[in-house]
Amino acid sequence: MSEAVRILLAELEAELKRQSLWEGMPPSPEALASTSPFCVDTLPFTQWLQWIYIPRLRAIMDHGTALPTGSDIKPYAEEAFKAQHIENRRSLLELIEQLDWQMR
Repeated sequence: MSEAVRILLAELEAELKRQSLWEGMPPSPEALASTSPFCVDTLPFTQWLQWIYIPRLRAIMDHGTALPTGSDIKPYAEEAFKAQHIENRRSLLELIEQLDWQMR
């Protein structure tokens, strides 16, 4: 499972970059420290993916710890991408759906 997740995370990163949604500068430490789900009060969803979700899952795998189960972020991703007016969201949603499936 973790190798499939690692590949999907790389594909998600590549797709965010392809769509120019990958940012060079990190958000402020305060924004990253949000305790709200998906940092909804401080970050756009694409930043949460880049600065929280992808690095956290990679760190878990690098430490040999079991990945979390019960992942179901696609419904939120659908709404967040609409709110961010991301037009080419289909490929991003497919990758997120596959990640959810791998961590069920």
